[in-house]
Amino acid sequence: MSGQVTLRDVTLGYDRHPAVHHLSGNVAPGALLAVVGPNGAGKSTLFRGLTGILKLLSGSISLHGLDARDIAYLPQSAEIDRSFPITVFDFVGTGLWRATGLFGGIGKAERQKMASALAAVGLTGFENRVIGTLSGGQLQRLLFARVMLQDARLILLDEPFNAIDSRTARDLLALVKHWHDEGRTVLAALHDLEMVRANFPETLLLARGPVGWGATEDVLTPGNLLVAMRMCEAFDDTAAACLDDERSRAA
Repeated sequence: MSGQVTLRDVTLGYDRHPAVHHLSGNVAPGALLAVVGPNGAGKSTLFRGLTGILKLLSGSISLHGLDARDIAYLPQSAEIDRSFPITVFDFVGTGLWRATGLFGGIGKAERQKMASALAAVGLTGFENRVIGTLSGGQLQRLLFARVMLQDARLILLDEPFNAIDSRTARDLLALVKHWHDEGRTVLAALHDLEMVRANFPETLLLARGPVGWGATEDVLTPGNLLVAMRMCEAFDDTAAACLDDERSRAA
C-alpha cells in the first residue's frame, strides 16, 4: 500500500539510545491520524523524525511528493521561549518565512494574511502584545495561526490541546477538522482518548514500538492500552540502538 508518508523499520533516538524503534506504516494523503501512547512513548520523537529535526538511527522515512515547505510542525508550547521579546503580530509572521525568506519583505498582502489568521483563532486586538503576556490558551491559538500561514499539506501537531481550556480546545479542534476537510494530512499527538475516539478515524498507538495502527475503534482496545503501558514501563532507556535484521543475522 502506498501513502503520502511511508515509514520502513524506523528507529529514532538520542545519543544512540532508541526512543522509537521498528516502526513501519503508511499515512495516506488527507489522513486524520492520532498518535497516542503513555508518557515517554516516543510521540514527540516521532514527530521530530518526520520533520527532519532528528536524524534516523536506522530505517527510512519517505515523504512522497513533499518537501520541507509542505510540512508544518506545531511543537509543544513548553518548547516556545516566551521570554523572547516578540509581538503576537511578528510571531505569527514567522509562518510566512518559507514563502518570503527570513529577510523577505512583508507587504500589504502578507499583513492581511497575518491579520486574517489571527482573526480566525480569535486573537484580533492582540497584535501588539508581547507573547510572554499571553495565557496558555492564547499562546496555543497563536501557534495554530502560524500553522495556518504555512499553508502546508502535511501538518504535525504535538499535544495541541494540552493544558488549555475547553473552549479553546473546541475552537482549535474545529480548525483541525477544517484542515482535514481541505484534504490536508494531519497527525496529532494526543492524550485525551475520548477526544481521539470522537474525532480521529485513525490511530497509531505507540509505546516506543508500535502496538497498533489502524481504525481507531480497532486500536484503542483495553488490551492494546494495557500492552502499551507495560511496554513503556519495561523499556530500558540505556539500551543500545537496535541492529537491523541483516546485521543481526550476520552476528
